[in-house]
Amino acid sequence: MRKWAEALDGILRGETTRPSRVREGGVDVPAGGLTVLLGVLGAAYGLCMGWFALVNRDEPGYAQMLASMVKVPALFLLTLAVTFPSLYVFNALVGSRLRAGALLRLLVAALAVNLAVLGSFGPIVAFFSLTTASYPFLVLLSVLFFAVAGGLGLAFLLQTLHRLTLPPAGPAAGAEPEGALGRVEGSVLGKNVKGVFFCWVVVFALVGAQMSWVLRPFIGHPDLPFTWFRPRESHFFEAVTKAASDLFT
Repeated sequence: MRKWAEALDGILRGETTRPSRVREGGVDVPAGGLTVLLGVLGAAYGLCMGWFALVNRDEPGYAQMLASMVKVPALFLLTLAVTFPSLYVFNALVGSRLRAGALLRLLVAALAVNLAVLGSFGPIVAFFSLTTASYPFLVLLSVLFFAVAGGLGLAFLLQTLHRLTLPPAGPAAGAEPEGALGRVEGSVLGKNVKGVFFCWVVVFALVGAQMSWVLRPFIGHPDLPFTWFRPRESHFFEAVTKAASDLFT
């Protein structure tokens, strides 16, 4: 576990994706170990979400807490499984040299950034779970945190793709970017390639949003009995709009 944590730290600091390193061997990360670590980080965030059910029900919602710990990692892994084939096809169409294995490692690294950011928000979610009884507020707060974490994960993915397309000479000496999200000069990622990957980012976001709706509840409405899954009605965006309306009215 320590080795996997060090690998994640290297990703977050940008050491794993420095242009000089990715040109030599692509994104060299322990995909299996990081997947386990993703599960741990997702479960930790789910635990923090589940605190709301513990303090806002007549009987403590331990079952909801357990369900949230299982569902948060499942949300990301299932979304990856659904969207990976499309990214691989897009990747091949634009002439990228990344093969399936390298592309999968890159996506696991991007999810590692995503879950690390999300996990860092966990104590904040737990704090508000313990100090507010407003279910709509906590729903919108969680949506915001998921969006921020997802945006940073996808930004990491795009910046790493930039670095993978650098010419052999690479950036000037001493010009390697700082951090995983630092911009690098000299990328040859064309507009058409950016457009294709932007389309995939939209697909990933839509699938992730709807997947979260299929797997709900994550927090657990205090006035409804616990269940692992709610009926398949409406959709994610209508639910967020309703939560915003309930919060302000």
